[in-house]
Amino acid sequence: MTATQPALPLLGSGREADVYAIDDVRVLRRYRHGGDVTAEAAAMAYVGGLGYPVPRVYETRGADLVLERLSGATMSAAFQAGALGLDEGAAILADLHRRLHSLPPRFGRQENDRVIHLDLHPENVMLTPTGPMVIDWRNATEGPAEFDVAATAVILAQVALDPAMELAPAARALLTAFLGRMGEVPAEALDAAIARRARDPNMSADELDRLPAVAALVRVAC
Repeated sequence: MTATQPALPLLGSGREADVYAIDDVRVLRRYRHGGDVTAEAAAMAYVGGLGYPVPRVYETRGADLVLERLSGATMSAAFQAGALGLDEGAAILADLHRRLHSLPPRFGRQENDRVIHLDLHPENVMLTPTGPMVIDWRNATEGPAEFDVAATAVILAQVALDPAMELAPAARALLTAFLGRMGEVPAEALDAAIARRARDPNMSADELDRLPAVAALVRVAC
């Protein structure tokens, strides 16, 4: 969007990016603090080419991604509306992890490397008429599958322990159900996920203070 172009309708905002409607089939995902979306687009194109459910990438430019516009609600919104049960949601999350980690890595620099998303949680799963679709591949990389599972568990535990979150009780139950399907999170993977979260510049002081309790909750939920 430039000063001479009409403003696009805002569809949603996250910690780092805003999503605008371009037309009925495309959206613009724009990172507010700039950056380069080349790696994100490449990760999406790679997993999408192997049949993993991601939006189509139409165009990239600087901090902008033009993506396929999806219909349907996020998993979080479906929980809030009572349209999705926690057990079903946990099964979807677990299946998305397993399908992603079954793909061959692009680079495979380490023996146990897999494609990992590192932000695979209910806000980043769209429940479309053709099935769940995973969005927001900003943090995608390659590494151990257990690290990806631990990253999801940490995010769910953060929501569960945040008193300001309406979905806190549901997040706690979802965490338990999700880990019941994925198995115990190795201590090394959990420690790495907590350390990564502690380095996130988008984390508030309160969120940082709760990280030891978050790690404890994940250990109990396993």
